[in-house]
Amino acid sequence: MFRPFILLCSIAFSSLAFAEPVILPAELSAYQLEPAPKVDGLQLRKGDRLAICGDSITEQKKYSVIIETYLTACTPELAITCRQYGWSGEQASGFLARMKSDVLRFNPTIATTCYGMNDFRYVPFDEAIAGEYRKNLTEISKQFRDAGCRLIVGSSGIIDSVPHWVKSARGTQQDLNLSLSRFRDIALDVAKKEKSGFADIYQPMLLADFRAKQDIAPEFKTAGKDGVHPGWAGQVIMAKAFLDAMGLDGNLGEFTWDASSGKIFASTGHEIIDCSGGRLKIRSTKLPFSAGEGDVKNDDSIRAGMALVPFDQELNRFTFRVTSPKAKAYRVTWGNEFKTYTAEQLMAGIPLATDFIHHPLLPAFQAVWNAVAEKQAYETKQIKSIVHGKKGKNDPDAAFAETEPIRAALVEKVKNSLQPVDHEIVIVPVE
Repeated sequence: MFRPFILLCSIAFSSLAFAEPVILPAELSAYQLEPAPKVDGLQLRKGDRLAICGDSITEQKKYSVIIETYLTACTPELAITCRQYGWSGEQASGFLARMKSDVLRFNPTIATTCYGMNDFRYVPFDEAIAGEYRKNLTEISKQFRDAGCRLIVGSSGIIDSVPHWVKSARGTQQDLNLSLSRFRDIALDVAKKEKSGFADIYQPMLLADFRAKQDIAPEFKTAGKDGVHPGWAGQVIMAKAFLDAMGLDGNLGEFTWDASSGKIFASTGHEIIDCSGGRLKIRSTKLPFSAGEGDVKNDDSIRAGMALVPFDQELNRFTFRVTSPKAKAYRVTWGNEFKTYTAEQLMAGIPLATDFIHHPLLPAFQAVWNAVAEKQAYETKQIKSIVHGKKGKNDPDAAFAETEPIRAALVEKVKNSLQPVDHEIVIVPVE
């Protein structure tokens, strides 16, 4: 049977405290990873402008869509806006060459980077190649800092096979993953020295891939079918690493119903419209992360990624609890689904967004997701096809001036996609 597991992968910008090293299974004893710093509270500020930078894995617009949708729908009180800057095949040096023109011109206040996969060149660890990566990543960090932008340095992930399309690739899959582990530690070291944040993608992906191959199937590929570009399962792991690094507490909603008095309490972002006869009418402007249906055994499923790491437990707590219960059990209906819980379970709190797949807030979440995906698709077109294409080759400023109004309309569409939702929780005692 598949068993979810919890990873200690907390992260911070400049904390001196470190997480306890994760004890790896004996089969992974060849991997010696430096402990990552602990997160030290919320690293985001209200109104932050987030730049999401990276190579083709970022350009897939999967983990980046998860991050932006989460920040928009689940933490609207922060009013974060995002731009996605993924570029296929890019190394840190390539980003360094374009970051001033493409990124810094828009004055981001916080950025994430995800480089290393192309930088290690798909060969066993090479000191000269590693030195080049360190130099470029350090310079990227300094340029962001000099521009007044905080940075979260993301490590690369793992590979699931030696990429056949890289003609110069050499070594075994383990040779290359060991090399990537050392590039991960270089990214961590740069983050510490530059007092940046650090998102550990490598370690949770390594462990998730190992467990999935044991508990689901040897063919499960956390790093993707081609061995390098993760499907949705791996992308969830990546997104969680960055969201963890942002210091988000994951408490998205709390509802407490007193069975004795009939009164209900709701946390910020949720308004009680009516409460009578066990019918709790609520208006929510803050949504849980809502993946809908999905196969937890499919490496291209969001649900699989959410099961491989404690996504719901740590980032998606949407809790309903009962105090002073009068019955031994209650039937809870939310939308068109109902489940029965013991009084003890309800007093401890039930995870609504985990237990109810087709809940009434799902369509509202999907509307935000779709608007974010549309905007990020245009951001790739804007940067790669227009600004760096024929039209913008000689005058990138003019290309940006022409395309920014189109993007601005899509930004407004994302903002307007989040609408208040009225929904109802019905609780009935079970005899």
